[in-house]
Amino acid sequence: MTEDDNETWLIDAGDIVINKEAKQGYVSLSQSSGWVADYGMRNVGDLVAALDLYPPFQEEARLAAMELGFPRSIAAFSLSTKDLEERYFQLFDGLCQEIRGA
Repeated sequence: MTEDDNETWLIDAGDIVINKEAKQGYVSLSQSSGWVADYGMRNVGDLVAALDLYPPFQEEARLAAMELGFPRSIAAFSLSTKDLEERYFQLFDGLCQEIRGA
């Protein structure tokens, strides 16, 4: 699968979660932490926008990955924010494959 396919998939998946939560009367980006990271990296090129949008995204993504047993996601979201920014696009396809395979 190409990065473009994974990017489209992640955008669509994040949209589904956000719309579902909005219809239920609340919006919690905690379930969309991967989308928050991707938003920051693709729109600004760093995770500052992601931190502005939802400050605990990285810790919540790490905790969710631990709960789900996703070793690639655990490793990625356990990196320092700086290291995650530097390696994000190298890790992206592997993270999507792990999540999509669940």
